[in-house]
Amino acid sequence: MKPRVLAGLIGAGIQASRTPALHEQEGDAQGLRYLYRLIDLEPLQLDINALPDLLQAAEQMNFTGLNITYPCKQAILPLLDELSDEARGIGAVNTVVFKAGKRIGHNTDCLGFAEGFRRNLQDVVRRRVVQMGAGGAGAAVAHALLAEGVEHLSIFDVDASRAQDLADNLAHCFGPGRAQVGTHLENAMAEADGLVNTTPMGMAKLPGTPVPPALLHAQLWVAEIVYFPLETELLRNARALGCRTLDGGNMAVFQAVKAFELFSGVVPDAHRMLAHFQSMNS
Repeated sequence: MKPRVLAGLIGAGIQASRTPALHEQEGDAQGLRYLYRLIDLEPLQLDINALPDLLQAAEQMNFTGLNITYPCKQAILPLLDELSDEARGIGAVNTVVFKAGKRIGHNTDCLGFAEGFRRNLQDVVRRRVVQMGAGGAGAAVAHALLAEGVEHLSIFDVDASRAQDLADNLAHCFGPGRAQVGTHLENAMAEADGLVNTTPMGMAKLPGTPVPPALLHAQLWVAEIVYFPLETELLRNARALGCRTLDGGNMAVFQAVKAFELFSGVVPDAHRMLAHFQSMNS
């Protein structure tokens, strides 16, 4: 008998998320009974303080698991019973599986970004990279970047202590000297081979760009994790200069591929999920 899956996504301002359709359509293709629900803090007029109650309610209603997005990826850590090695190393969770009475936290963002990076930017220079943002998604992306061979990562965040915490975490995992808190964006951008945005800046509800367009240059490659819209202002500016780019759809799809497997125990068809995502944005 094939498993039944009841999954959901907890986050703020997630009505435009493509994740439910990605999971449900792949579930249909696999012959599974697969339901995926949005639990959006904004229309519910809730904040991260509601996480304990939401997790308990999901357990009581026999959810298989939950995806977790902004702003909850780090706030959820104390509420979990176990963490995968990757989630523990990164210090952020985007997937929770309810199993045998336990809440087990995973991180599929790191794998998701890395897969998109390898498929689209495999041959880029990666000596010096600037990363905007040091939140939950930023932590996962930074781990992926260093694992993919970035030699020196400069991390900029509106919260300097958060950027420092991430740099310290990366030093512990990858050795000292490969990541540091950025101090002068103009200088860092002038020396950079690549730029990665892991902030919400550029989303339809938060228009704008995390880096002044004047700091972009043609030799730069630019990666984005925002996928609604798929072409953010940052990517549009970068492409106009002739930069190599990676849109946020890649991370969205490939993190969902792994989350689907964690929820259902069934290995999904990544190519089919990517094609479905692209059809939703055409």
